[in-house]
Amino acid sequence: MQIIPKRAVTVEFRAEAVKLVIEQGLSQSEVARRLDIPLQTLHNWVKLFKAGKLSRVDAKRINAISPTEAENSRLQKELAVLKEERTS
Repeated sequence: MQIIPKRAVTVEFRAEAVKLVIEQGLSQSEVARRLDIPLQTLHNWVKLFKAGKLSRVDAKRINAISPTEAENSRLQKELAVLKEERTS
């Protein structure tokens, strides 16, 4: 079984995900499904946002991953899913 790498997300992605829950009133499970992210991850982001800590967490990580690394991670995940579908 191949391990699917963690998907790196941008600060903007997190902010938009939280905005869908807070401002547009969508349920966390609906947003998580639409954005293909774990429900617990979204729950943590919303919790951090409500505590006023989301931007501080993102500021620590903003230099930790480059856009190229984020794209590479996304493509690796997509490739793993396609390989799994192909063998099924």
